[in-house]
Amino acid sequence: MTEVGEEMHALVERLYPLCRSITGDGVRATLDIVGEYLPLTVHEVPTGTQVLDWTVPQEWNIRDAYIADATGRRVVDFAASSLHVLGYSVPVSRTMPLSELRAHLHTLPDHPNWVPYRTSYYKPEWGFCLAQETLDALPDGDYEVRIDSTLADGHLTYAEHVVPGQVADEVIVSCHTCHPSLANDNLAGIAVATFLARALAQQTPYYTYRFIYAPGTIGAITWLARNAERIDRVKHGLVLACAGDTGQLTYKQSRRGDAEIDLVLRHVLKASERPHHVNEFTPYGYDERQYCSPGFNLGVGSLSRTPYAGYPEYHTSADNPDFVSPEAMADTLAVCREAFTVLDRNRRYLNLSPYGEPQLGRRGLYDALGGRSDTKQAQMAMLWVLNLSDGEHSLLDVAERSGLPFDSVAGAADALHEAGLIKT
Repeated sequence: MTEVGEEMHALVERLYPLCRSITGDGVRATLDIVGEYLPLTVHEVPTGTQVLDWTVPQEWNIRDAYIADATGRRVVDFAASSLHVLGYSVPVSRTMPLSELRAHLHTLPDHPNWVPYRTSYYKPEWGFCLAQETLDALPDGDYEVRIDSTLADGHLTYAEHVVPGQVADEVIVSCHTCHPSLANDNLAGIAVATFLARALAQQTPYYTYRFIYAPGTIGAITWLARNAERIDRVKHGLVLACAGDTGQLTYKQSRRGDAEIDLVLRHVLKASERPHHVNEFTPYGYDERQYCSPGFNLGVGSLSRTPYAGYPEYHTSADNPDFVSPEAMADTLAVCREAFTVLDRNRRYLNLSPYGEPQLGRRGLYDALGGRSDTKQAQMAMLWVLNLSDGEHSLLDVAERSGLPFDSVAGAADALHEAGLIKT
């Protein structure tokens, strides 16, 4: 896992300098790089397109931005960090006194050497973000202010990658692509999603897995609007965000609270004995709130480490590649793989010999257990599966009620199914 963690961290470092937003070339450049790791289908949705209650906005791109003092020295420079410009800033080219400029400056007085992340997507505005200590060092006087940006009709860009399964029913995995230089909040999620897709592609999963790379809120809303007629295929889903810090894993349940993805994540996290939190659904956070909106009410939860706004570095320049660790991202990836293994193998079976206990020895099932170090556990798993295979209990229900590992329960079900004692 160390090696894959290092690979994910390298992807985070490579994506970190790019200036992303809800639209624009930074998103495309990000998807181009992800496309080197796995094939993507890229969608371009024109400005003005109605998507549910929203409209796709104009596309924003930026080439340069700075504040320069009277000597021409850039005291704030977009080239040094994409966080230095208020996201979606309209173009500006003026000279003004510091007293006037202050209204357009954003800082974090409690963390004077950090640069905040701020946006103004749907209200025409311009501004700069800088460290409080930089602002404090600026003398009164005139400053040249320039933002070389464009807001024009264009497109909203999102991408999908599909891992075909044995059935058409889908599991969606969603991550947001709209944040600029923020390593944990969203690049770690992009990296984990990408390497999860690669791992699933090496198997033959039961479900079809659809990975969605889209800008937050408007991107998920656009995807839902464009897929409303086939949304019934989505049986489960997971939003990945803040996936690389060293905090404990946190699972936020779907709006339903008892969706199968909720049961699976609760089981996997508990069985793994990892320190973790399970939180109830709230209609605030990342794109789980779009997938779980009442009209869709999809079984989509959210997996993170420290949740959004739960760490001081959130939405600041301190959320840099040093803030995320290869080990944490590898651990997040491992939990995703464990959860999807359970999800893929979870079935409801019907006992075909429900009157009394069937003779397992006559069918060679006891003989098959001979010599195994876990003979007693495997035997108990068979008995539990037979007893609860009434068409209503899933294998996960069996594992939870029996206290046996899910893998043992699923293995017992495979053996019983092959012997003709249970059916799906």
